[in-house]
Amino acid sequence: MASEKTDLSQELLELVAREGMVDLSEIKPESRLEDLDIQSADFVMILMALEEEYGVYISVDNELTDVETVQDLLTLAQTKIEEHQKEAQA
Repeated sequence: MASEKTDLSQELLELVAREGMVDLSEIKPESRLEDLDIQSADFVMILMALEEEYGVYISVDNELTDVETVQDLLTLAQTKIEEHQKEAQA
């Protein structure tokens, strides 16, 4: 299970780098998204990629209000993905 989370974290970091147009080597969990120059349009692309690749929907208006760091985003995305997987298995 731990390696699954590690793999998912890495996949999500790569997704954020790709869609946010940021070099992967610059992204650290504690990095603030605004410091990485990830703009609202980049956020939309990241969220669309999450929905397309993992089948999860994250509301920009409600769920992203407290997201400030890369780790905040990863935690939110992982929670949503795990919830989606549990629902799919039920």
